[in-house]
Formats: sequence, structure tokens, C-alpha cells
Amino acid sequence: MNILYIHGLNSSLSAEKRSVLEHYGTVYAPSIDYENNADAIAQLITTYQTSNMHVVIGSSMGGFAGYYVSNQFQCPALLFNPALARRSVQQNIPEFTHQKSILKHIILGTADTVVNPTETLQFLSETIALHPEYNIHLRNDLEHRIPLDIFKEEVDLFFSKYNQLK
Repeated sequence: MNILYIHGLNSSLSAEKRSVLEHYGTVYAPSIDYENNADAIAQLITTYQTSNMHVVIGSSMGGFAGYYVSNQFQCPALLFNPALARRSVQQNIPEFTHQKSILKHIILGTADTVVNPTETLQFLSETIALHPEYNIHLRNDLEHRIPLDIFKEEVDLFFSKYNQLK
């Protein structure tokens, strides 16, 4: 299985979290400079379009990008505190043939002060007409950063749901 992990703004995939993901497959985790590349989403799609990605996972700005990349690749996505409603840097959203993917498992920390969970829920509510398949997990114990234990717990849950799709 091929897993595309998309990090957040000025971030990267830690070795510990990579290890959690490698339990499920081959992990691709490119370094993205969102501040100097407003076309990061289009670049990700172009770079990985022939790699047969099975799953997209993203956090914060990477969750925003992962939302659209998973639509284009028509694969499930696990998105941690995705910056869907608002971002601190400009990113262009390309035109897509597909407006939704099979499954989006979205983790929102209610204590997040960087990505407002209420605004994210509002954004998601505006896509209801597309009949998305969202699993939204509100976590009262979660701020913006994802601790390793919560990351592992949510990854395991996501892949359990993914295996039910197959």
C-alpha cells in the first residue's frame, strides 16, 4: 500500500510517526514549502499521479492539501486539524474532476487555537450537497499538535475503516 503523508506549514513527518505509518505500507512524505509555492497541491498531484496512492494523510496545511489531493486520486484520506476554512499562506486550489473521495476521516481538536474547529465544521457543512462520506472525530483533549499516542490511535482506527471498504 502507498501512503502519501502531507505535512503542515513549516513542519515534517517525525521518525516516530513515520514508523506508525510504515506498519501499513510505503510512506511518501515530500517536503513542501507552502510559503514559496502557491501551487503545492497541483505539484503534489503531478508528482504522485502515477504512484498509485491508496491513502492520503495530512495535518493542518497538509490536511487542507490532502483534502483536495484525495479527491483527485479518488482515495481515502485521514486529515488532522485540516486548515480547510482559512490558511495563513495563499494556496491555489486547482480545478478537479472529482469533488469528493471515498472516505475522509477528519480529526478535529476542540482545543485547537491555530485551526478553528468550528470554522472547519462550517466548511464541511457547505459540502453536504456533494454527498461526502465524512467520519468526523471531535477530540476535546486535542490541541493543534498531534501527540504520538493520539496519532497512532487515529491511524489505527482509520486503517480499520479502510480495510472495511475493501
